Formats: sequence, C-alpha cells, structure tokens
Amino acid sequence: MTKLGRIAALVVLLLTGTAPAMAQDLAKNILTGGPTGTYIQIGRDIAGLMETCGQTLTVRESAGSLENFLGVRNRPATQFGIVQSDVLEYLQTYSADDPDIARAVAGVRIAFPLYNEEVHILASRDIEGLSDLAGKRVAIGVADSGTFLTASLILDLTGTEPGETLTIGPDESMAQLLDGQIDAFFYVAGAPTALFEEAGIDAERFHLLPISDEVLQAVYTPGEIPAGTYAFQDGPLDVVAVKAVLMTYEYVPTRNTYHRASCQAVSDVSNLILTQFETLRSEGHPKWQKVDLNDLPPGWEIASCVNAGLAADYVPNCPNVTPPMEQNVTNSVYRERICAAIGC
Repeated sequence: MTKLGRIAALVVLLLTGTAPAMAQDLAKNILTGGPTGTYIQIGRDIAGLMETCGQTLTVRESAGSLENFLGVRNRPATQFGIVQSDVLEYLQTYSADDPDIARAVAGVRIAFPLYNEEVHILASRDIEGLSDLAGKRVAIGVADSGTFLTASLILDLTGTEPGETLTIGPDESMAQLLDGQIDAFFYVAGAPTALFEEAGIDAERFHLLPISDEVLQAVYTPGEIPAGTYAFQDGPLDVVAVKAVLMTYEYVPTRNTYHRASCQAVSDVSNLILTQFETLRSEGHPKWQKVDLNDLPPGWEIASCVNAGLAADYVPNCPNVTPPMEQNVTNSVYRERICAAIGC
C-alpha cells in the first residue's frame, strides 16, 4: 500500500473510531498541536481573546492536522481545529471517489485562513539537499499529523527513498537527531517555532535543508525562512510552505442545545478574531502579522455560525465584561474585505 493509501485508511479508521458529540457537553475546545509548535501558540492567542470576553476556550494538544480535522468532525465539544491546507486538498480530492472520506469531510467548514507554515527539514551537515536523504534514516511525523502527509508527498514527488522512515513526533525526532539515531526529520510549522529555538542546536553539526526543487515550488507555496530566524541558521533559506487554516463545524442552532451553544461559541470567536485582529497582530505570535483573512482556500464553505459572528450588529456573549468591545475603523475595513470575499 502506498503512503497516500495508508493515509486514506487512517482517515477511515479515525472516523469510525470516534464517538459522536454529546448534547450535554457544552465545553469549548480548540485542537492545536504539540507543546513546542506554532499551532498551540496560535490557539493560546485565540483562547486569550475568549478570556477577555469572560469565556473559556480550552487549548488541546494533538498530533496535528489530520487529528484536528477529524476532531472537529467527531470529537465531543471540539468546535475548532487548526489544519494544513494540503491536508484539506488531499481530503477534498479523495472525497469524490471514496464515500468514507466524503463522510469525514461532511459538515466541516472554514472559520478563517491563517498563515503560511514553512516546511522545516533539519539534517546533519553531511546532507546537503533533499536528494541526499536517499538511504538515510528520516523521521516524517506521526501518522495522523500534517507533517506526515506533507513529508510523504514531498518524498514521493521528488522520487526520494530514505533507507528508513520513522513515524514519530517532533520532540522525539529532535532528541533522536541530536543523539545521532536519525539523519534528518521533517517538521511543518510556522517560523519561528519554539522547537528550533529551544533545542540548543549545534550549527556545526546540523542545518536546515533548502527546498528549491522546481516541482515542489510549483505544487506548494514558495517561501523563505529569513536570516536570523534561528540562532543556528547560516542565512536566508528558500523553502516551501502550506497554509494553516482554522476549521470548525456547520452547527445548526435549531437542532439541539449542543449545536446552539457551539454555534454561539463559533460566532463569538469569529467576532473576537475580527474585532481584535490588531491586538492579535501586536501581542500574539509573530505569525499573526502574516495572516490575510481574505486568503481563503478554494473549494471549502464558510460556516454559517462564522458568518453570523462577522455581522456588523453581532454582539459577543461576554459575561461581566464592560464596556462591550466595539469594532474600530481598521476592523470595519477588515470586515468589509472579508465579507466581499465570503459573501457574509
């Protein structure tokens, strides 16, 4: 079975093994990623907005994009998940011919586009480029992560065949690389990511690989990790990137109490992201400065509860918070641009 076939089988396994949301569970959660990744920091920024609104949005760690997508679809009280755009493209492509994948996709909607995530490949110094990964021991992420999908696609597209691929997470990958047990590992995350800032990487032993292959530059978004992003980095580095997207579910408020409460949570978060966008850009993770709220991935619908929160007269449910937060002139401009793109 091919790598992509195994991913499809994994989607079906996760879909059938997850319990449906229970009506009585009205907590609010966002699925993000590992403790040293960018997703979790973005999730904490969004949760901070909800805290200023007198609400609690719990940030949950996860293996990554595929788990997050399916969690939004099936996990109880999980209104949000951050997902890579190539995972969305993969699911959309396979849903046309695979009813199980189509069922996994059903009901999942876009909340907001976020930022580009750079493909990091950290390797020992004797490896100069992607082709040198042939025959090496390479970690490609855990099986339900976006990193696993992206790494599998990149290796397939370039015809690179490592001697061994390990399906382990970024923290274990870093530990094994530093210990000499593997030769390189993939990690898809918005730069700067804490994993590469905190690991004490020896620049004489390790470096990030450039990704300048013409095929990959055509399939993915060309990007750059600027000089000085990481202490061990030699200079600016050409790479490829994927878009991170905040996903949610198409809740129907008239269906039951759970749907009604979850829809209000989605509307509240959407309104707060819009009205407090400048706060996120100035006080949140640096990647907020790269977010274009109009850069929507094609083929995916915006959740109706998101549209409700973007309405000019929407007032978020902020218990014991006075005065109510209002849109400033800049936020009004953002709203007009977003609504022009999504038709709210």
